[in-house]
Amino acid sequence: MKLLKTTLEKIRPVEPKWRQVARERLDNLTKPPGSLGRLEEFAGRLVAITGNPMPDISKKVIFTFAGDHGVTEEGVSAYPAEVTVQMVHNFLRGGAGINVLARHVGAKVVVVDIGVRHDFGGVKGLISAKAVMGTRNFTKGPAMTRAEAVRCIETGIRLADRFAGKSGSKMIFGTGDMGIGNTTPSSAIAAVLTGNDVSHVTGKGTGITDESLYRKIKVIEEAIRVNAPDARDPIDVLSKVGGAEIGGIAGLVLGAAANRTPVVIDGFISTAGALIAHALQPWTADYMFAAHNSVEIGHRVMLDMMGLAPILDLNLRLGEGTGAALGMGLIEAGLKIYREMATFGEAGVSDEILN
Repeated sequence: MKLLKTTLEKIRPVEPKWRQVARERLDNLTKPPGSLGRLEEFAGRLVAITGNPMPDISKKVIFTFAGDHGVTEEGVSAYPAEVTVQMVHNFLRGGAGINVLARHVGAKVVVVDIGVRHDFGGVKGLISAKAVMGTRNFTKGPAMTRAEAVRCIETGIRLADRFAGKSGSKMIFGTGDMGIGNTTPSSAIAAVLTGNDVSHVTGKGTGITDESLYRKIKVIEEAIRVNAPDARDPIDVLSKVGGAEIGGIAGLVLGAAANRTPVVIDGFISTAGALIAHALQPWTADYMFAAHNSVEIGHRVMLDMMGLAPILDLNLRLGEGTGAALGMGLIEAGLKIYREMATFGEAGVSDEILN
């Protein structure tokens, strides 16, 4: 709990002066002001986040947190829980969607076992940071103890501190997840923290039937009734109806903000983790980029609550960090415009012509 407390104390909102520094340069590039739209926004936000007039995000790391969920006993997923273990091995072999897209944008994938119900036995390339051996079935009681939930968050913080410290201000993080059944706790978190009915924030996840969706909604409603999570206490929410990988993502976001490192939030599960971080410290929103709006109906509800506008809308629903990888590519494009495009003075072009 001490690490979480000190991390929260370190987080500060970005300083408006840096946005002005970025705006002055952007408006002096050889283009009409604002003509590159959100690409300019991305560059300006990177300047403000890092406090650097010429930021560098050449070190890209996507953290894919993996965990199992006891609630899969209730038939809420189209896939068996064993797929979590199988997919972790696939990530490590480089054969998953996140591996392909990370290679495309030049990002490193860091796979973290934070709560898989399996002993990987020191398999090469896997960060073993198991906070729990899978969560419990939250229809029968809390998914985790409060201490376990804090352990998950602090695991994410430690990873952020470790990787941000390696590269100074050149780092950009992305979030990702793997855990069969994890749209169920994500929907529960969304319902509790946004105050929406469960049916308004719960979708079909990996592709369940209408009948299974109805059962999933009832399962979440029962979990909230049984556990009575306190919306004013995000750790209570995480412990009672959350998941290990969601807690790890929350911690990564907090650690990123404390280190003034930009973090690209992937899809529905990642956004549930980001929402926990935001509930603990709303200033974390200054450091987050929302990669995309997924097909999960509760995703946009959570983004809106944090004031985040998604970069893409591609009907994605895979997770793993795939959307974060794509978002990183566009964020980097905005920064390249900012850093490499000629100013009017450098190009010998009159700004009166373009204005």
